[in-house]
Amino acid sequence: MTFLWLVTGASLIVALLALAQARRTARRLEQLTQNYWELKYQNGELRVQIQQLTGGSTPPPPQPTEAHGRDSFVPLASLKR
Repeated sequence: MTFLWLVTGASLIVALLALAQARRTARRLEQLTQNYWELKYQNGELRVQIQQLTGGSTPPPPQPTEAHGRDSFVPLASLKR
């Protein structure tokens, strides 16, 4: 019977440690997410300032390329023919 209480106590301690670690990780994720959006906003502001200083001669941000070959969109109506 003592062994069962020992196992129960150990599992409770492990669960509390895991909960504390999960909370720390969630807090860190929140900080990183906030930093990401803040830096993205600042990057946009700096890009606008550079465009104003240079007269808008900076190239636009790169656009994603379109898919080629099998990955492109094919309407279902054309497949039924």
